[in-house]
Amino acid sequence: MAQEHRKARRNYPSADAFGKPDEGWRLRLYTIMFETDTEAGRRFDQLLFLIILVSLAVVMADSVEYLAVRFGTLFGALEWAFTVLFTVEYVLRLLCVRHPWRYASSFYGVVDLLAFLPSYAALLLPNLAFLIGIRVLRLLRIFRVFKLRLFAEEYVLLGRALRASARKVMVFLSVVLLIVLVMGTIMYVVEGPANGFTSIPTGVYWAISTIATVGFGDITPHTPLGRFIASIMMLLGWGILAVPTGIFTMEMTLAESARRQGKVRTCPACLTPGLDHDANYCKHCGAALGEGAQRGAR
Repeated sequence: MAQEHRKARRNYPSADAFGKPDEGWRLRLYTIMFETDTEAGRRFDQLLFLIILVSLAVVMADSVEYLAVRFGTLFGALEWAFTVLFTVEYVLRLLCVRHPWRYASSFYGVVDLLAFLPSYAALLLPNLAFLIGIRVLRLLRIFRVFKLRLFAEEYVLLGRALRASARKVMVFLSVVLLIVLVMGTIMYVVEGPANGFTSIPTGVYWAISTIATVGFGDITPHTPLGRFIASIMMLLGWGILAVPTGIFTMEMTLAESARRQGKVRTCPACLTPGLDHDANYCKHCGAALGEGAQRGAR
């Protein structure tokens, strides 16, 4: 049981799981960089939020050819300034925690690393310059600033609804796949290569784009029978788009009803929501769950 608790804590790391220092400059730095409920922590997150947004604006502007030609030197200097800032921040986060590897291997640790690593990779290996596009992952760092863990209960409900509806949706998608295979084959026979349906896969591609109500227009039927089949496919598309939405909505309703009936719990120690109603220990911090947790969830 203890081993399962340790495994759960690794799967759901928090700032405390990285190891909070006891004293000294590391504790002060930890308070600023990880504890957003303090004044210094809030100010740091606000500054970090601003830097992330400006860096993303520079990345987007640099992708516009006209702006890149005119302000390329400025964009390059700003990008390297942001890269250095994110590098320093990453190193400081590693220094101020007692378990650096836990932070480095966590979700946000990997995101923080990807915020600046592509720039160095492109500098050392020019063939990897295409990796610079990964810099847009800096947007994920806003999640840390917004403390989306406060909305963990809603994410748990969403995940449960997705898992509960997965089999129904897969069965439905298999039926859709069968429809597009049959209709794509029929259109290949009806229209033929002369009208752009050069193969069965091409017909299937047309069927998928039509039934999804996308309609790129690169392949269109020309015969009266082909247009009649296309009209049927368009009408089917409306209903097909509504079915998985209804399935998922129903599961979301059932999950919300179960939550209101007290079938999910909140840990009284770390306040992690969405715990199973029959759990004896918190999967986040390992604390024992008692009647207090049950009342807290209600």
